[in-house]
Amino acid sequence: MTSLAPLLEAFFTKRLILERRASPATIDSYRDAFCLLLRFASAHLGKAPSDLDIADLDAPLIGAFLEHLETERGNSARTRNSRLTAVRSLFRYAAVRAPQDGAVIQRVLTMSGPRTIQSPVAFLTKTEVDALLAAPDQATWASRRDYALLAVAAQTGLRLSELTGLHRGDVHLGPGAHVRCTGKGRKERATPLTTSTVAVLRAWMSERQGAPVTAPLFPSSRGTQLSPDAVQRLVGKHACAATKKCPSLGRKKVTPHTLRHTAAMRLLEAGVDTSVIALWLGHERTETTQIYLHADLGIKERALARTTPTDVRPGRYRPPDPLLAFLESL
Repeated sequence: MTSLAPLLEAFFTKRLILERRASPATIDSYRDAFCLLLRFASAHLGKAPSDLDIADLDAPLIGAFLEHLETERGNSARTRNSRLTAVRSLFRYAAVRAPQDGAVIQRVLTMSGPRTIQSPVAFLTKTEVDALLAAPDQATWASRRDYALLAVAAQTGLRLSELTGLHRGDVHLGPGAHVRCTGKGRKERATPLTTSTVAVLRAWMSERQGAPVTAPLFPSSRGTQLSPDAVQRLVGKHACAATKKCPSLGRKKVTPHTLRHTAAMRLLEAGVDTSVIALWLGHERTETTQIYLHADLGIKERALARTTPTDVRPGRYRPPDPLLAFLESL
């Protein structure tokens, strides 16, 4: 039997970090999944995590673990599937390195999770975005940072990890103003900035003159990179404050990802092709951007307006009376 400990260590250090160059968010997600799995397996088998073998993590135990996530930890089907993805990734890595455990590995690889319901995309209207940006009073350093961060997030649609990972050197405010970031799959991309966002960033960066180009663009009060939780909190705080002037915000869950969806919807409403939006957002597949077409009711209403009502009898076109046509043209 193959010991799990060295295989799992190699999976993280060699496979994820060196070979795939996985993002910190992916590594964190996989780490959390295996911490939960190892504790669960240890409790059920009476073995220390470092003493577990691959054969111990058979399909029945993985199935019990997934059920434990839903019934006892209250995880959603989406979270359960995310944990299963991490497990299957490890077992695919183990398939060629532990052939003696091939039967156990193949049974785990055939496991699938429940299908999830695709929820409608949540996004903000222009009025709601304006109210959110007006929420920081800008009387303090932290509120001015929050204002700049919200403005960049709502216009660029950067992911949360991309937003917190921005450095001063990633911002270019001259001709062709843009920000550069490294997204999923270690893919670099440049996102254009509007004139208003450039003005906001000029004011913010002037406050941070002298800071090295490697310094975080939106630092914490200690000068370190903001954590994802800190950004989630500040977005929620300002959304709550903005609700007083824009009550419709109170009916929406406003998160950094909501601002990403908002940027995509504004591009779509402006007539930008979905393939361009996919490049803008850093989507690997253009099909991913189709969710915004489903979310935009205006597109569906315009399509409906171009169709023939079902209660109208078809017939040949007849030109209007010349006199009526003259009057209607006035």
